[in-house]
Amino acid sequence: MASFVQSGTATSSCRESDQALLAVLRFLDEQGYRFITPTPATHARVLRRPERQQARNLADALGWSLPFAPALLDARLFDMLVAADALQSSPDGQLKSRYRISSLRGVLFLHSAYPTDANDAVFFGPDSYRFADLITSELDGCLHPAGAMLVDIGAGAGVGAITAARLCPDLRVTMTDINPDALRLARINARAAGIHADTVLAADLDGVSGSPDIVLANPPYIVDSAGRDYRHGGRMHGAEVALDMAAAAVGRLSRGGRLILYTGSAIVDGGDRLRAALGELAADHDCSMRYREIDPDMFGEELDNPAYRNVDRIAIVAAILTRNG
Repeated sequence: MASFVQSGTATSSCRESDQALLAVLRFLDEQGYRFITPTPATHARVLRRPERQQARNLADALGWSLPFAPALLDARLFDMLVAADALQSSPDGQLKSRYRISSLRGVLFLHSAYPTDANDAVFFGPDSYRFADLITSELDGCLHPAGAMLVDIGAGAGVGAITAARLCPDLRVTMTDINPDALRLARINARAAGIHADTVLAADLDGVSGSPDIVLANPPYIVDSAGRDYRHGGRMHGAEVALDMAAAAVGRLSRGGRLILYTGSAIVDGGDRLRAALGELAADHDCSMRYREIDPDMFGEELDNPAYRNVDRIAIVAAILTRNG
């Protein structure tokens, strides 16, 4: 397994801030904190409203990423956030959180504050909720034996792995990502949810031994001009990363194992190139495939991007590839 912290004082400081963030999640959970994260476009529209320039409550401060006065926070929570180095100050004495905290199926998740402009941003949004719903529909009434192996590729904040582990408590869980910051937050989120999970710094299954019984993937699927890793899906109008993850997974699945893939696919002249490519991949690796559109039209504003000049729509899709046993 990879190590993601430096030695000595830096290690101690990192561990202390991790413990402080864990304490924040537990405190907020006890207080009944909840926040549903919208799309970045909706977030921007809400924050443009004149009356939404200053935080009025915890959800404004830790969900909407609005500036706030220190007195807004409970003193215990304030001390935890300071210990976690989670606050940024401005010359006027206002504070902003470095993180957002969102709720999904009764679990709180740390992720990056709005706006998520940095390449190493840890993203969470409406796709996270739909991904969790897909996993729940596939794993509800979990039939996997104790010790079955699950790998969440590109885990981000850990939504997939944590959702699956809550449904199937006896799984052996591993989360991979190319972003150390994502793995750090995913580990904290998992601990707060009572989940044990190993983490590996990798783009796919490199560094993971064995044959997984379940592989989860929620890869980026947008052509992002800034090339941000959490958002840019590469060629095929953004489907390249999804296809690469699927290819890495199916060759490693155990007999009867399955890949649960949630992603987007650009529809061109009524055709779905990703579906066709995944069908070929399944046939080449002795897998069956179920494929469906979850939402026929997502991120329509992206069609103004020259990269989508011939695209009809971007569909949100689910592909379940099961290795024949």
